[in-house]
Amino acid sequence: MQQSDHINVLRFLSADAVQKANSGHPGMPMGMAEIATALWSKHLRHNPKNPTWFNRDRFVLSNGHGSMLLYSLLHLTGYDLSINDIKDFRKLKSKTPGHPEYDIDIGIETTTGPLGQGIANAVGMAVAEKILAAEFNKDDIKPIDHFTYVFLGDGCLMEGISHEACSFAGTHNLGKLICFYDQNGISIDGEIEHWFTDDSVKRFESYGWQTICVDGHDIEDIDGAIHKAKEEVNKPTMIFCKTTIGYGSPNKSGTADVHGAPLGDEELKETREVLGWNYKPFEVPQEVYDFWNFKEEGASFNDSWNKLLKDYEKKYPNDSLELHRRIDGHLPNNFQESYESFLNECNSNNLSMATRKASKACLDFFVKEMPELIGGSADLTPSNNTFSSSSSTFSNENASGNHINYGVREFGMSAIMNGMVLHGAIKPYGATFLVFTDYARNAVRLSALMKLPNIFVYTHDSVALGEDGPTHQPIEHMVTLRSTPNLNNWRPADLVETAVSWKSAVSSQKTPTCLIYSRQGTSAIKRSPDQISMIDMGGYLLEESDDFDLTIVASGSEVQLALDAAKELKNDSINANVVSMPCLDIFLDQDKEYQNKIINPEKPVLVVECAHPNSWYRILNRNDKVIGIETFGESAPGSELLNHFGFNTDNVIKTAKSLIND
Repeated sequence: MQQSDHINVLRFLSADAVQKANSGHPGMPMGMAEIATALWSKHLRHNPKNPTWFNRDRFVLSNGHGSMLLYSLLHLTGYDLSINDIKDFRKLKSKTPGHPEYDIDIGIETTTGPLGQGIANAVGMAVAEKILAAEFNKDDIKPIDHFTYVFLGDGCLMEGISHEACSFAGTHNLGKLICFYDQNGISIDGEIEHWFTDDSVKRFESYGWQTICVDGHDIEDIDGAIHKAKEEVNKPTMIFCKTTIGYGSPNKSGTADVHGAPLGDEELKETREVLGWNYKPFEVPQEVYDFWNFKEEGASFNDSWNKLLKDYEKKYPNDSLELHRRIDGHLPNNFQESYESFLNECNSNNLSMATRKASKACLDFFVKEMPELIGGSADLTPSNNTFSSSSSTFSNENASGNHINYGVREFGMSAIMNGMVLHGAIKPYGATFLVFTDYARNAVRLSALMKLPNIFVYTHDSVALGEDGPTHQPIEHMVTLRSTPNLNNWRPADLVETAVSWKSAVSSQKTPTCLIYSRQGTSAIKRSPDQISMIDMGGYLLEESDDFDLTIVASGSEVQLALDAAKELKNDSINANVVSMPCLDIFLDQDKEYQNKIINPEKPVLVVECAHPNSWYRILNRNDKVIGIETFGESAPGSELLNHFGFNTDNVIKTAKSLIND
């Protein structure tokens, strides 16, 4: 058995699966086979028998279109991915979809495909490793000690997010981050020299990275580069690997033809002849399986770490308990009792304030109680109010800091946060203005797709932010977020609802949360204990009458407006129930009985929210109405804008009466 067979098995499992599916990307796996062999057979520490082993090296395939390379590696090394799973590539409900989808049980660390996000996720993983190592490692015992490896391609580096994430990584000396750039010079449109001529080596040197250039088809050259990268503790490393896309294909290698389409039966036959692969599709010799099988070696790495943890537990019992709690994802002991006491305090001391300031008051509690909370802001910390009384700034001098200055990198921040969640034992929250979710949206979407309980804080929630004008005033953003599957979006009315929104976010296990807070002041609302207990249902009755004429539903700062209007309507003998709806997503998850109890479908409904109205169709009948905004904003003081767009008592009363009289 020749060494080339150990490499070529990656090429042909990939190319044959793409051919069988009649769809996929064979070029990258064929071109990166030597790089994968050098890393996975000589350096990567992982355990196919225990994919969640916490101190494993992380591997991210940022150029996710080459997914068959990853599936081939996982199958060969011993993960729960059979040859039949390989044959089912791109079939409905298979374990091997067209692009990798997060499934740690079979060794897939993150969902990739949208180019550039994988490298940003990996930066987050490396940040998490650095923070945890600074907090838990001792001079004599280091329970947190692993690398994050990334494969990426030309497309990843064309995407702007790569600049955001890689610049950040260099600034923060993420020496445990090692990347392999598949420098094949080809993308879908052809030779990239016509549209991508960056000097990437100089680019990464300017970021503060170590750069190494190798022949991407020379295993010894690659192996030496990895050794050098692992020795550099203060800089992330980019290994530039010159490769030929579709390596071995006699007629298509080095061209765009092999990037995103099957080779074809005849070309595959000729490629077998060129590379000396004398096996049928999906046939793998036992000697090749024996070479790749990593079950015993992986278990040995895992066992050694388990023994190290035993020593750590004996010598540092308190740190050991805390580390295990965070790895397991459990809330701190007595957290619920502390939270209930805090919530009661909020209710007793509920003051009129902007909910962004209410969020700061909540963070003072939650960050103190939960050391796994790592905050941050995209250069808006004073405006987002994310720096708590227990926060310290993460830096090279303070690697255990729990607040990150992400700079003006909304997209990068969000994808880095995803990587931190994926790493584990960290619960990040990161903030920007709501309008700038436009920059961050794709990372938020992937967070929801991967079922990551991330926490995105968005302040300045409406035109009421005022003079900054329509460029900064969100209109359609609530609709966009609410239409995203598996995403909870809270827009609380005051301090009490803000506290509940944070509790929901930190308690979530499989759903990310957007916390949407105001710049404008909100009124303190009085509630009964029963009403407080119902806030976490997403929507609840604040004012209720047995003989009511309509229901007014509102969120955020408009709740007080709804209450004021309801009070005035009583003067005209019109009774209105008032519903606060801080989280429409959670409310719609309740059973119909509860929903109908809160919003009677037989009576008219008026919704008041300073945003585009399209979120509300699921709770409305044809004749119901929404006071919302369907145009862009204006530049003026916030109070003037609210009046200009009809968010005043007179307009709510007028619209409510129209529902009764129609």
